[in-house]
Amino acid sequence: MEGDMRTREPLPDPKEEEEEQQPAQPPLLPSSLIIYLYVGHFLARWGARMWEFSVGLYMINIWPNSLLLAAVYGVVESGSTAFLGPSIGQWLDRLTYVKVLQLWLWTQNLSFVVAGAAVVGLLVFSSLKHTNLAAFITIVALTNIFGAVGVLSTLAGTILIEREWVVVMSEGHPPEVLTRMNSVLRRIDLICKLFAPVVTGFIISFVSLKASAMTLAIWNTVSVWLQYWLLMSVYNGIPALSESNQKRTSKIAERSAGESTSACQGVNSSPSFDRGNLTLADNSWKRKMIKCVWKVLCISAWNVYLRQDVVLSGVALALLYFTVLSFGTLMTVSLQWEGIPAYVIGIARGISAAIGIAATFVYPILQSHISTLRTGLWSIWSQWAFLLLCVASIWIHNHIISAYLPMVGVATSRLGLWMFDLSVTQQMQDGVPESDRCVVGSVQNSLQSYLDLMAYVMGIIISNPQDFWKLTLLSFSAVTVAALLYTLHTYRVRKHLFHFEKLL
Repeated sequence: MEGDMRTREPLPDPKEEEEEQQPAQPPLLPSSLIIYLYVGHFLARWGARMWEFSVGLYMINIWPNSLLLAAVYGVVESGSTAFLGPSIGQWLDRLTYVKVLQLWLWTQNLSFVVAGAAVVGLLVFSSLKHTNLAAFITIVALTNIFGAVGVLSTLAGTILIEREWVVVMSEGHPPEVLTRMNSVLRRIDLICKLFAPVVTGFIISFVSLKASAMTLAIWNTVSVWLQYWLLMSVYNGIPALSESNQKRTSKIAERSAGESTSACQGVNSSPSFDRGNLTLADNSWKRKMIKCVWKVLCISAWNVYLRQDVVLSGVALALLYFTVLSFGTLMTVSLQWEGIPAYVIGIARGISAAIGIAATFVYPILQSHISTLRTGLWSIWSQWAFLLLCVASIWIHNHIISAYLPMVGVATSRLGLWMFDLSVTQQMQDGVPESDRCVVGSVQNSLQSYLDLMAYVMGIIISNPQDFWKLTLLSFSAVTVAALLYTLHTYRVRKHLFHFEKLL
């Protein structure tokens, strides 16, 4: 009876238990801060795209009737990114978000300001190469060096925003959040790639080259302050970034403490330099030399990259940079040699960029239906299919058709190219551990720059416009290898390529 008289405790509600077991959802990302992120990214990319388009025109004007200075700048820029790219990633791993942000913005904008001022000097004193060759070479070298530094700092900013911040900000949210942010960032870049050359071209055509160089310098001088305020507002307003930065700070402190301990142990255990220890000293010197070479070549960074599960998709993306089938310098020169008017090439370039922008809208839709991995597979092979038009133009004897067909093939292939780029980027964001993200991102950009540099070298070796068909076949072969590599990657992950039972 006493047991019956006791007050029975209420049974726990199953719904309440489920709610307690579920992890707390992160707060929704403030739309105003997302807009700040996009605007800051736009300002940075606009300045970089202005320089990317105009530097070739500056070089051709400074040294008329020759592509020498433009080619030299291309080699310096691609070479610096290829050789120093992995070091950039390792360097970023040792700094906090705020420090990376500061160094990126100030270095990029200051470099483009100095490069723009150097170009103005070369244009104002156009006879310098005849009157004072040493001064002319010095200013040209200054332009190349600071232009390359600006591009390297742009790489640091790209890794920070696209490989780090958007991943940290979207953690705990549905996958669609990361997909949407990636698409918008890529869209912003393509919009800058479309309109920055148009604006710069109008300034060059209707004002002067000097005015465009001065505009570039003024833009970077003024916009850096707004960029810094916008991106610092994003950092301060989103707790996930601060928390991730604290983790980085702890890792940096632990790494520094470990290095200090190792250094002290090395000093305490180092042998004295008497006759009995000459062999040990010699071996120690050799080890130091090997370690120095190891650091210079960034072997450890490449080892990290090659250990990733997404290495094949990364290599496939990099192979697409070994190409002349884009509206770059080599294809533009070839089209002009074929007799295509400059304004037609400009319109085709605009259409190409517009198709690339369309890819950023199509990608999220396709990705939500068939997954990120399969979207990449369909994208790379659609690019390959459209580029068949470029190959077909080699055997067409009609001069007009053979000249216009490559433009059609390249422009339409941008849909597959940029969807594939987004697919591989998202696979790396999802599949690469946080501790390796910066290093892998920098090595990926470095590998892409190596292959871009090889394309410039092939253009120097096969420099006759009549032999452009050879470069076309080489470029198409690179895309074919890239598609096969990605197909192999897809098969390794999914263990199949098609659902044959659904095809029957």
